[in-house]
Amino acid sequence: MHDIRFIRENPEAFDAAMARRGLSGIAREVLEIDRIRREKIAAAEAAQAERNAASKEVGQAKARGDEAGFARLRALVADKKEEVARLEAEAQAQDARLTDMLMGLPNLPHDDVPDGADEDDNVELRRWGTPPEFAFAPKEHFEIKGAADHLDFETAARLSGSRFVMLTGAAARLHRALAQFMLDTHVSENGLREVNAPVLVRDEAMLGTGQLPKFGEDSYQTREGWWLIPTSEVTLTNIVAGEIVDEAALPMRFTAHSLCFRSEAGAAGKDTRGMLRQHQFEKVEMVSITHPDHSRDEHERMTRCAEAILERLGLPYRTMVLCTGDMGFGARRTHDIEVWLPGQNRYREISSVSVCGDFQARRMNARFRPAGGGKPDYVHTLNGSGLAVGRCLIAVLENGQREDGSVALPQALTPYLGGAREITALGALA
Repeated sequence: MHDIRFIRENPEAFDAAMARRGLSGIAREVLEIDRIRREKIAAAEAAQAERNAASKEVGQAKARGDEAGFARLRALVADKKEEVARLEAEAQAQDARLTDMLMGLPNLPHDDVPDGADEDDNVELRRWGTPPEFAFAPKEHFEIKGAADHLDFETAARLSGSRFVMLTGAAARLHRALAQFMLDTHVSENGLREVNAPVLVRDEAMLGTGQLPKFGEDSYQTREGWWLIPTSEVTLTNIVAGEIVDEAALPMRFTAHSLCFRSEAGAAGKDTRGMLRQHQFEKVEMVSITHPDHSRDEHERMTRCAEAILERLGLPYRTMVLCTGDMGFGARRTHDIEVWLPGQNRYREISSVSVCGDFQARRMNARFRPAGGGKPDYVHTLNGSGLAVGRCLIAVLENGQREDGSVALPQALTPYLGGAREITALGALA
C-alpha cells in the first residue's frame, strides 16, 4: 500500500513510477478522492464546532428567559448533529474508496529495475553450472523410467482432478529429502528461524501481503472463510502484522516448509503435463523483516541463499532480474532463479526472491522502534522461495537421468536417503 503523503508531495514521480508498470494518470485520480475526503473531514469538523458553540448558547438563552432564542438554538444543534453525521459518513465513504484504490495499485519499482512488457525483457544477472550433455535425447521427468511409476497422475486425477500428483516410493522419499535438506541448510548455515505455521489464514493476512483484494481468484477459500495459503510468505510475513518491534530485533529471518495452494486461474493450457504447475505443491519459503536501510543488501543475501541450494545439488541455473512488466504486484525488485531442465531444453523458474520495501508493512501496520528514539517507522519485507520442492525434484530427475532410465542423485542428499546414490531403472533407491 502506498503512502498518501508521498503521492501528495510527489505526484509526478509517483505517476512516472506507475507508468513503468503500465498505469497512467493515477496520481490525479488518487488525489481527487483524497481532496474530497479531506474536504468532508474539514466540513464535519467545522459543523461540529458550530454545534458545540450552539450547545453552549442553549443554556445561556434558557437562563435569560429567551424562549425564541432557546428554540432556535436547539433546532440548530439538532441540525448540526445531523450534518456532522452525514459529513462523517461521506468522509468515511471517501476514505474507504481511497483505501480500496491504494490497495489495488502495485508497488513502485526500484530505479534499477529494467523496463519491459513481459518475460522476454528480463535481464540475466549471472549463470552457474553447465547444462549436462547426453548421448541420448533427454526425457521429461514423467517419462524417465526409474521415476515414472512413482509419479502417479492417474490416481491423483481420480481423487482430485487435473493438476495433482501422488508421489510414491523413491519419488516420495526424494521429495521429502529435498525439503529436509533445504530446511537444514537455511537453519544451520543461513541463520533463518524455522517456523511451522498454519496453512489456513484470515482475510487480513492475505490483505497484508497483497493477495487480496486483487488476486482472490488465484487462491482457494473455505466455506468458513479461511484462505488456503498460496505460499507461506503469507504466514511468515504476517508474524509482525500490527506489531512494533525493537530495531535491535532486526533483521528477523524466517523459513518454513509448507503446503501451498493455487488455483492457477490464469494458467489454462500451460504446463498441463507433468508436475511443473500444480494446484497443491510444497515449498520452502524464506522471509526477512529488515530495517529500511538494509533491505537491498538483504535481497542479495536471500538470493544467494537460494542459489547456494542449487549449487549444492549440482543443478545449473541462471538468475534473472525481472522487468517492470513481469514483476509481481508487491515487489520493488525481483530476482527469478531459473533451473535448467534438460527434458524441456530450457531454464524454468524455481525461486522468485523479492524486496517489497514498506509496501506490505503499510498494509499490515508493521513497524519498528528506532534504537535512538523517535517515531516508529515501517519495516521492510522480503520473501523468496528457497526452493520450490516439486520443481527441484523435477530438476534432480531430469539432470541426473541416464540412458537406461536410472537417475544419479546429488551427493548432498545421500545422508537424507539412507546412503542411496541413485534411483535404479526399476525405481528403487540404491
